[in-house]
Amino acid sequence: MLGKKKQKPRRPTGHFDTLVSSRTTVEGDVHFSGGLHVDGRVRGKVVAEEGSDAVLRVSEVGEITGDIVAPHVIINGQVHGDVYASAHLELAERASINGNVYYNLIEMAMGAAVNGNLVHQREPVGLLNSDSPTQPAKETLEQSEELENRAEAE
Repeated sequence: MLGKKKQKPRRPTGHFDTLVSSRTTVEGDVHFSGGLHVDGRVRGKVVAEEGSDAVLRVSEVGEITGDIVAPHVIINGQVHGDVYASAHLELAERASINGNVYYNLIEMAMGAAVNGNLVHQREPVGLLNSDSPTQPAKETLEQSEELENRAEAE
């Protein structure tokens, strides 16, 4: 039809290739592609394959202690570390994040809690660089602080 834009279909949230069950604790970094559903505990970084359209979902009983780097992230549990979501971040009502959140698009339900900074990243490039994910975010944070200082000076 005229005037209607075709929307890019979102990755289905029902298909997950890998499950960390509620009776499982993973010690160390986890690298994945596709879908990863966490009901248990992960102590280490959770990193999606660069260039993939991976989805990470942390359920209300899931817990991650370490940084998360993935394009699509859905959180309804606890995260102790920074979150880098280059495409889409969804924080459900029981989400609790102790760390900074770097996102492109964010959806946050009433009841979700973030104890840290929310930093909007327009450019997803560099967010998924697993060698030094904090560098682009740090630069953006410094730029936003500089803009705030200029606004206060005026």
